[in-house]
Amino acid sequence: QVQLVESGGGLLQPGESLRLSCAASGSILSINSMGWYRQAPGKQRELVATISSGDTTTYADSVKGRFTISRDNVKKMWFLSMNSLNPEDTAVYYCNAVIVAISPILGMKTYWGQGTQVTVSS
Repeated sequence: QVQLVESGGGLLQPGESLRLSCAASGSILSINSMGWYRQAPGKQRELVATISSGDTTTYADSVKGRFTISRDNVKKMWFLSMNSLNPEDTAVYYCNAVIVAISPILGMKTYWGQGTQVTVSS
């Protein structure tokens, strides 16, 4: 089995910073692309940032220059550093990754974490 677990959410004031973490565990052969998505109340889940196995990053226009995605391959973790947070960043944040499992039965799949709440409010 493969699991993703996020951590680091919380309640913040506008302008503050926060770092989210995602840890992958289980029978993992390799982790390809990693990403962060978010879903605000009443809205669809949207892409926030991705990082490829070659460390190529992409960002949603709304977070460019404020958010940074990074990864630690040894620890099988990736992070989302968020600066200059504003109320529009309030959402449940989900990490995901394309993972190749050791078991050939599982093969390559996209996995999701359970989500962590980030609330930005004055």
